[in-house]
Amino acid sequence: MEKSITPNQIKQNNRSLIYHYIYKNKKVSQQDISYDLHLSRPTVTSNLTALEHDGLIQKNGLIDTEFVGRKAFAYSIIDDYRISIGVEILKKEVKIIAVNLYGEKINRTVYEIKYENKDSYYKTVCAQIVKFKNSCYIDDDAILGIGFAMQGLVTPDKQNILYGKILSCTGLSIQEFSRHLPYSCTFIHDADSAAIAELWISPELTDAFYLSLSKHLGAALISKGEILSGKHGHSSTIEHIQMQSDGPQCYCGKQGCMETLLSMTSLLMETETAEEFFKKVRDKNPSTVNRWEIFLTNLAKAVNMLHLIYDTDFILGGYLAPYLCEEDLIFLHNKIQAMTPFAEAQDFLLISKIPRHNISIGAALPYIQEFLNNPLI
Repeated sequence: MEKSITPNQIKQNNRSLIYHYIYKNKKVSQQDISYDLHLSRPTVTSNLTALEHDGLIQKNGLIDTEFVGRKAFAYSIIDDYRISIGVEILKKEVKIIAVNLYGEKINRTVYEIKYENKDSYYKTVCAQIVKFKNSCYIDDDAILGIGFAMQGLVTPDKQNILYGKILSCTGLSIQEFSRHLPYSCTFIHDADSAAIAELWISPELTDAFYLSLSKHLGAALISKGEILSGKHGHSSTIEHIQMQSDGPQCYCGKQGCMETLLSMTSLLMETETAEEFFKKVRDKNPSTVNRWEIFLTNLAKAVNMLHLIYDTDFILGGYLAPYLCEEDLIFLHNKIQAMTPFAEAQDFLLISKIPRHNISIGAALPYIQEFLNNPLI
């Protein structure tokens, strides 16, 4: 026998429906809610009063309606009712960002510090996070949690680093950070983090191969709107696919891995910035253009190989994404066309829609999504 829905469950469901309707539509009237959700005006009124009392929504000006008479109050969510913080841990710096319930940046900072697997390092980083939080005037109760984007593979429970050769942090526990912070803390692989940010900005995205072309190469496999980690936690670690048997040595110890050919570290000279490099590329400096075309040719080889395995869209993201242009996509497509046995349309090559701060934002988003999925809102 099926259990009947209790009045309290109906009440809670209506509250959640109304909150998510306002969240999705940004600015709505009471009449809009009643009409679109097929709820009575008294039901809508009582829920709006309760949500406003609890600090979840607010009146936000007036709005035109189809009804004759005075303009209706407009309602919107309070987007900083809850905050999430994303932290990207790198060899020489830490990037910290705070985002609101729409995943929008509230504030951001970069703190220069060399990574060391020492308690003094973790304590200093956490002190900087607290300092940043205080500078944003964020109450502790408003913080949903802190996601730490790491250059390494993460265990399914997000509590430990499964493989972290870049930072030499294999086996690191999240407790090294959380013991110094009064908030929920989790790890996330930096490439997964970037892909999560992409999914957030493009909710219609269901299947894709996300390439994180940053200081180090990374990737994430998106299937049915989810990030696939695989049986052993190392799906999409394309950076360690060997492309040249006698190529440069990778940090994994092998030679000629994709990492050694397709990371920004491999592209740029030691003291060269991306801005300097791409200015020379667009100004048609011969030696710089040659370097860029070699890089793009290697990228085309990698994409072609991966595309033959997984026939889906390929999103070019990471730190490199803001510098890519249509000319580069055409070059890539022409190279791929010369390699593939199939007559491929160009529509599978895409540039990331969220190229700036995507890793740190993506690290913060799982806490936002968890809050929005909470049926008790």
